[in-house]
Amino acid sequence: MPDIHIATAEKNLNKAGFLDLQVDPALDLFEEIRRLKKEKNVVLLAHYYQEADIQDVADYIGDSLGLAQQAEKTKADIILFAGVHFMAETAKILNPGKKVIIPDLKAGCSLSDSCPPPLFKKFREEHPDHVVVSYINCSAGIKALSDVICTSSNAKIIVESFPPEQPIIFAPDKNLGAYINKITGRNMLLWNGACMVHEIFSLEKISRLKKENPGAKLIAHPECEDPILKIADFIGSTTQLLKYTQQDSSRAYIVATETGILHQMIKDSPEKTFIPAPPDNACACNDCPHMKLNTLEKLYICLKHELPEIHMDEDLRLKARIPIDRMLEISAKAGL
Repeated sequence: MPDIHIATAEKNLNKAGFLDLQVDPALDLFEEIRRLKKEKNVVLLAHYYQEADIQDVADYIGDSLGLAQQAEKTKADIILFAGVHFMAETAKILNPGKKVIIPDLKAGCSLSDSCPPPLFKKFREEHPDHVVVSYINCSAGIKALSDVICTSSNAKIIVESFPPEQPIIFAPDKNLGAYINKITGRNMLLWNGACMVHEIFSLEKISRLKKENPGAKLIAHPECEDPILKIADFIGSTTQLLKYTQQDSSRAYIVATETGILHQMIKDSPEKTFIPAPPDNACACNDCPHMKLNTLEKLYICLKHELPEIHMDEDLRLKARIPIDRMLEISAKAGL
């Protein structure tokens, strides 16, 4: 199956996958980005895991479901996606007539990379009686092999839209799939993929942190491994975690997901304390290295030159759109 094609104007891109141009340090990047967005009729979509400056200049900040919904309904001529490549792909799948650009082509996804389309195609062929529910954190090639897409916000609803007797393959995240199996009573067949950020949290360090902060609640993304989820006070998508901290009466939270979400949590609840859950590594950080490849400077250059741009084979796009549309329809009916 053909995979995504990127129109990169390669003579203008360096080997790292972005326009390596100098930016005047005296330039007010916030003002210039706002000016260019208005001048070119651009919508800037940013994921919660982006750096704080990018979140602050974005037109919409959200999780994968919210970003897909915004991409589908935008009236802008250009979509500038501050996220990772599968998100920009999704925007292009939904908007073939619009220009979709991304600041850095190397902003990939370890979870998406863990599920190569040729291998998954063979896996699916070995289980012809199964329908495929794929987490949106996957390539266009995997989406085209799926029956319906889901996000962490709507995965339970999507899975329960199928009869209990229907065999299901869930890909590519084994941790999210196992969590959905647990809360729905299903026995989905899970692809062995995972997110590098959500797999490195240390149960020992988090347990110690909870003892040191007895009033703090542990909130966790369902991409985390089961031992972390078992001790969590609340489990949810990035948007659900954010809403929980807004509405819950606790004063402190240990947050087991990518640290970018803490920016919005602190902005919305400045009187509360947010502690990033410690990972099992020496640097004590749980940033997504792919998400953090995007910077305000790269965003400005990308917007100014409208490169790199996402292009996609039309046959692939049409096949990948079917399961995304089905997800959006099911989510709309559920009021999500």
